[in-house]
Amino acid sequence: QVQLVESGGGWVQPGGSLRLSCAASGFFFSTSGMYWVRQAPGKGLEWVSTISNGGALRSYRDSVKGRFTISRDNVKNRLYLEMNSLKSEDTAVYYCAKDPGGAVRGQGTQVTVSL
Repeated sequence: QVQLVESGGGWVQPGGSLRLSCAASGFFFSTSGMYWVRQAPGKGLEWVSTISNGGALRSYRDSVKGRFTISRDNVKNRLYLEMNSLKSEDTAVYYCAKDPGGAVRGQGTQVTVSL
């Protein structure tokens, strides 16, 4: 059974940083591309970032390029999202997912960016 458990969210002021973590189990993590998606209040799910199974290939939505960094540890079966220079528009529930649409995702972790 696939399990994805996110952690690391919280409240931060604009310009601050957070590091999200996702613990994965129930599937072959090291052979799976992984994704971060998010859902802002009142909006649908949107793709944030992708990392290939080995970690060599990474991509980001334009609005987070240069501020967010996706990474993974295939020994620990963990996915990470380092978020810097956070903006109010980054406020959302963040999910790690096995697909870019977020059909298979965890329970999410809330990120709130405000004064």
